[in-house]
Amino acid sequence: MDINELNQNNSTQTPILAQNTRKAERKLKLRWILAISCLPLFGIYAAFGIAPQTLTGSIPTETILEEISLPAVVGADSTQVTAQNFWYKDFVRRDDTLQSILSRLNIRNRDAHDFIRSDQTASEIAKALIPGKQIEAETDIDGNLVSFEYQLNADQYITIQKTNSGYKAEKQLHQFEVRPILKSANITSSLFGATDAANIPDHVAIQVADIFESEIDFHTDLRRGDRFNVIYEGSYHQGELLKTGDVLAVEFVNNGKTFRAIGYRGQDNQMQYYTPEGQSLHKSFLRSPLEFTRVSSGFSVARFHPVLQRMRAHKGVDMAAPTGTRIKASGDAVVDFVGRKGGYGNVIVLKHNNGVSTVYGHLSRFAAGLHRGAKVSQGEIIGFVGMTGTATGPHLHYEFLLNGKHYDPMKVALPKSNALEARNKPEFDRISNQLTAQLRLLSSSNIAALE
Repeated sequence: MDINELNQNNSTQTPILAQNTRKAERKLKLRWILAISCLPLFGIYAAFGIAPQTLTGSIPTETILEEISLPAVVGADSTQVTAQNFWYKDFVRRDDTLQSILSRLNIRNRDAHDFIRSDQTASEIAKALIPGKQIEAETDIDGNLVSFEYQLNADQYITIQKTNSGYKAEKQLHQFEVRPILKSANITSSLFGATDAANIPDHVAIQVADIFESEIDFHTDLRRGDRFNVIYEGSYHQGELLKTGDVLAVEFVNNGKTFRAIGYRGQDNQMQYYTPEGQSLHKSFLRSPLEFTRVSSGFSVARFHPVLQRMRAHKGVDMAAPTGTRIKASGDAVVDFVGRKGGYGNVIVLKHNNGVSTVYGHLSRFAAGLHRGAKVSQGEIIGFVGMTGTATGPHLHYEFLLNGKHYDPMKVALPKSNALEARNKPEFDRISNQLTAQLRLLSSSNIAALE
């Protein structure tokens, strides 16, 4: 090999050696970095290895009871108060007895139990245990009765108080705060369906139907989308609604037509209803002697009789209702006939003023004491629905006659009465303006209830 070839080989190996040297240096640096990084991990491992094993389950436990004395309660007169009383509030439950109620209220002293059972007033509690009635009691720390209150009805309570001479029971009337309740409802199926959805009491729904009974047939005229706004009385005690009263004002929209009524109490304190302008809505006759009944057979001069199987005039209306449904006198009258008569079965004929007579047929029975010549008032119960005589099912057959001629009781014009006296007009206008404004508030807003 000559000198030129040797030089060429040396020049080729020199860069290769330099490159290998740099790679070795980088590997050495990486090893040192890894070694330094692992030092903390070795330290942690060494610490756990050196530390003794601690088992928490082996630590002995001990329960320590220590009596702590509470600070004395000092009253306004700077004397120490030692008595401690407890108050209970509950409601009578189904199948409750006096004993179970007293036990639930933590009344344990025997003299209180004996007093409630033997006292003339307090003993009425055991006879009037109706589910839902409210009970309140106060006892001391030993269960000795201090005071007791039981709700007999919406107005009256029996109260029992512990005195120095023993227990004392008496009946008390609560003083109520009367405030108006504003509600709105939409008709989707029926009047009661709407009032149930709006949490309006049934007796308010009945009042609404009675007020507009001559303008709206609540069995056939209601439409989906009808609506009404009503204002009625609410009686409150200590902020709690305990009962509801008369309708104060109502607005009913039926098939696009709006009807309004304003309530007003005259000197006799009886609620009467008028239009906002003061025209009476009271009727001398009820359109229907039954509440919320379905008219099953309308007035007709000729119809196919379902029993006789032939055409026959039907000069009245048949109102289907369950047997025993109460029947009211449609107006003030004198009983002209009461007894049994042919196809009518048990029937009552009332004679009213101005040549008007009404007939009530197929009754199951008559009201007690009803006899010919007796005077009855509008709305008074005179009998009960049945199916005596020629009838295929329980219903009331009702006829309306004027001077001996039959008229359709569902369509005949009914005279109005109880006109507003002129001296009461200014006060009525003031009340009407206020209530009408509240009805407009309900109509023009999305307010569904205001109690």
